[in-house]
Amino acid sequence: MAKDMREVITSREMRALELNAEYFGISRLQLMENAGRGVAEEVSRRFSPESTKVAVFCGLGGNGGDGLVAARHLACRGFKVDVFLAGRASDIIDEEAKRNWRAVESLKRVIRIYEVHDSSLVPEVEANVVIDALLGIGLRGAPRPPILQLVRKINSMNAFRVAVDVPTGVNSDSGEALEEAVRAHLTVTFHKNKPGFEFAKEYVGDVIVKDVGIPFALEELAGPGDVTLVVKPRPPEAHKGDFGRLLIVGGSDVYSGAPALVAMAALRAGVDLTYIAAPERTAYAISSMSPNLITIKLEGAYLNTRNTPIIRRQLRAATAVVAGPGLGLHVETKAAVKELIEAVEEANVPLLLDADGLKAFAEFKRPLKVPLVLTPHAGEFKILTGRELPSSLDKVEEVRKAAAELKAVILLKGHIDIVSDGRRVKLNLTGNPGMTVGGTGDTLSGVVGAFLAQGADPFEAAVAGAFVNGACGDFVAKEKGYYMVPTDLLDWIPKVIDDPMSHVPLRRSLS
Repeated sequence: MAKDMREVITSREMRALELNAEYFGISRLQLMENAGRGVAEEVSRRFSPESTKVAVFCGLGGNGGDGLVAARHLACRGFKVDVFLAGRASDIIDEEAKRNWRAVESLKRVIRIYEVHDSSLVPEVEANVVIDALLGIGLRGAPRPPILQLVRKINSMNAFRVAVDVPTGVNSDSGEALEEAVRAHLTVTFHKNKPGFEFAKEYVGDVIVKDVGIPFALEELAGPGDVTLVVKPRPPEAHKGDFGRLLIVGGSDVYSGAPALVAMAALRAGVDLTYIAAPERTAYAISSMSPNLITIKLEGAYLNTRNTPIIRRQLRAATAVVAGPGLGLHVETKAAVKELIEAVEEANVPLLLDADGLKAFAEFKRPLKVPLVLTPHAGEFKILTGRELPSSLDKVEEVRKAAAELKAVILLKGHIDIVSDGRRVKLNLTGNPGMTVGGTGDTLSGVVGAFLAQGADPFEAAVAGAFVNGACGDFVAKEKGYYMVPTDLLDWIPKVIDDPMSHVPLRRSLS
């Protein structure tokens, strides 16, 4: 199986991975326990409990929870431990941290506790070792009181300073120190190193990477965390168009449902506007299906090169394009697909090719100048690459290789979806045999297209789209069994996007 061997992980990737770990049965409480114990182990390796007093400064979130676990383990090892909470215990916002606070509270006989909810309450501290568990990864703004005063207190102490995951005040992605930051002698970080540490050596000191119980193989499994990576926040002042405009080119005198399904799925996935460019009679048929569907009427019974000028005009407003569903494979249509791709490159918008669009592209395939997502099933993959897929997990490498050759993202649909951009690989386990019904691939294209239109990274859009579409199919299967139709998936799309953790993972073999 292909591996992403990067030695670093960003804050957003780590948050997504932790959510995925929980989805697959590794609780945040377990991760917190492992992290705090890892910090305690590193302190114990360097200092003797008989002669060492430890001060643990904890925030109100998950990083503070790690510190509370470390305090408990150090007390178990015989260290004298004081805990300084940056606020009131009633203000702890992380549920797992609350549980660990209760555990520490029960140990008041051996752990002294101070609640510092105001900067004027910062006490005098005597310690040989100071543990900074105030703020975690992904810091965006400068520390505020009382955390700012606690950072200054930590830096002023003549003690060995240990940072939990990242020194407070340092952005773990960029390495930037915001106003004032803890200057640690040792940083104990988790799972993988952080990219900003290379640029913050004066703050991080020595860096130790501790395992918290997330197997590296889990990084290759799609989960709810991948959905959170692509969902765009909606501020109250948002306007129409802020969440993307998706142009769908599809349909023919034979097929009208496919592009309509793409558009309806995209709207359910949060895109603001969809435009379906389809042959005239097909476009009128699509318009009659729902008042939500906007159609662009094209001359002829199928896509042809005479339609290119109209599509070019529509591309001026589009933020992404899905092309292929229901197009057919007329000779003129293939030529029009080639012109369409050239026009998309000129407009510089992301493109998703599916179904007949993908088959047409296979005849003149090349790396494009714009982000490209291809969504073949096994038969279409053979048409695209000229190669049979192996029947084992070797197919993962085959998909990665093809994606690298085309400099594209390939989402291979199947029992287990495989997504690769030629470097990264993700496997999606959602979905079920009922989704062999025609049209579920069109809803997939709509969801991925919506994420692309909203500015998501193409690989992340494909991974999240595969998870969402498959999860929708699983919920439908619970309601109706395998006797589903693709429109059944539509109402589940926003539910899964809003609460991706609501999907219960199926137990499947990866073979």
